[in-house]
Amino acid sequence: MSAKITKVTKEHLPSLRFIGKRYTNADRIGGFGHKWGEWFENGWFTSLEKLGELKNIENGYIGFMRCDFSSIENTFEYWIGMFLPENTEAPDGFAFIDLPESDVAVCWISGKENDGIYDMHGDCISKFKEEGMGNFRSDYENRACFFERYNCPRFTEQDADGNIILDYGIYLAD
Repeated sequence: MSAKITKVTKEHLPSLRFIGKRYTNADRIGGFGHKWGEWFENGWFTSLEKLGELKNIENGYIGFMRCDFSSIENTFEYWIGMFLPENTEAPDGFAFIDLPESDVAVCWISGKENDGIYDMHGDCISKFKEEGMGNFRSDYENRACFFERYNCPRFTEQDADGNIILDYGIYLAD
């Protein structure tokens, strides 16, 4: 089975601070999997988990992206980190993005990790538009903000067919 969207929903996120590390297209080796390996090897998620947690939202480790779609090559950023309460102090070596309270559109992408779950951006955007959630928020630099959420246990525990679920979200405009 190839990856497929199994759920589309709208969630509400409070004002929050995303804390992590920023990467660009220059850091790609195919994708950013090697950077995730660095995070686990260096215990960086453990450092962030000690800072607290956002209550009453779906959460997990986050691959946060933003770019101006009119100039993707020059503006694309890929961050690895976590959503944390606003005003949380970023530890040395980490950066942050403050995000306003907002609704987000979220797709659940089901499949095997090596079978296309990371290649569903266009499918999710189309599905969001079909569901009436096509008014995407841009930041002060005209960048859309979207993310992969590695929710436990959806992403970490395989179903009977060996599939996992990756959450894919995008910030919506008011």
